Amino acid sequence: MAASRLCGPEWWATSSLDHAMWFHRPFRADEWFLYDQESPIATGGRGLARGRIYDRSGRLLVSVVQEGLFRRLDRL
Repeated sequence: MAASRLCGPEWWATSSLDHAMWFHRPFRADEWFLYDQESPIATGGRGLARGRIYDRSGRLLVSVVQEGLFRRLDRL
């Protein structure tokens, strides 16, 4: 389903099913980061998101994964 279809007159229930973060090396939280995210699949009311956080020099600091659930609700 296209992301634009999730926004509109219909009502949706969404929830995070699980998530994980892997910290690969120490870093300072007050510095610049790049968060690169992709969603390789969204089907059957579920979606997967993967992300990577890099420091200014391009070193991978953190890897993240999250699975979400989305359901269309009938109007009340």
